[in-house]
Amino acid sequence: MAEIDTPQDPTQDRRCRGRPQVRPDDETRQIIYEAARHEFAGAGYAATSIETVARRAGVSTKTLYRLIPNKAALFEGMVADRLDRFVSEVKLQSGDHTDLETALCAALMVCADLALDEEVIALQRIILQETGKFSDLAGVFYRNAIVRTGAALADWLRVQESRGLIVLEDVDDAAGMLLGMVTSAPRRAALFGHVPLPSRPQIEARARRCAALFLRGCETGTRGR
Repeated sequence: MAEIDTPQDPTQDRRCRGRPQVRPDDETRQIIYEAARHEFAGAGYAATSIETVARRAGVSTKTLYRLIPNKAALFEGMVADRLDRFVSEVKLQSGDHTDLETALCAALMVCADLALDEEVIALQRIILQETGKFSDLAGVFYRNAIVRTGAALADWLRVQESRGLIVLEDVDDAAGMLLGMVTSAPRRAALFGHVPLPSRPQIEARARRCAALFLRGCETGTRGR
């Protein structure tokens, strides 16, 4: 059964004649995941309850439990949902530019937008603080965030390799190196040194430098020079 929304102003749509509007379950899940992301990032895993997430999402707890069975599934679904959208964005970048360096910079910016997002950093802090009490949190984040981010970038690199633009011995390893170049230092500084995350212009400049450095080593036109 789908989530039901009743219009607050009955004059908004006279055609409804008082009948409630039905919202698809997929749309309701998206709203719940967005609310959960804010709650987990702000309050931590242990302090976040199904009730507070339902309240923020504007749904009943009965509806939330019908769609998502428990808090662990809510956390995993929320992380997976964010990564699903991220992966689609990376795929969209693969054919947007004719210039390889510009295209790689754009793909790295998509990765950085996720890895250096304030709420994603907040979620990582939660995992570091609470993984002793909730040992499955780290595994969920690793599988759904870290591994899938690397896989998305590796897929992008494979497309470029299939076009004959680059040559790589190990695409997955190269993707991990690239992600580390762009995001690891700023993320560590934010997590452990409480250093503010870089601004978008700073991230863009870093992505350009990383793209140029990477391509000088693997672009087919420079091999053997």
